[in-house]
Amino acid sequence: MAREDLTRLTGNGNGGPCGKDDCPNVYRTASGSIVVQGDVSKAFQPPEGEGLVEIPEDVLREAVRALGW
Repeated sequence: MAREDLTRLTGNGNGGPCGKDDCPNVYRTASGSIVVQGDVSKAFQPPEGEGLVEIPEDVLREAVRALGW
């Protein structure tokens, strides 16, 4: 799946310090699932095929607002 196939829910021109694609962000897929971009976390070892990322709380709040939850 390409980034262009996702709906970006956060960081849409809010004038923050980040570049266009290099910040923690939350995306929605066409099927309605969520994709999260963030810093790799080593908090614990997830099961094979899964990964851990860290995102700031404000990014998650922005995504919730964008989804109308």
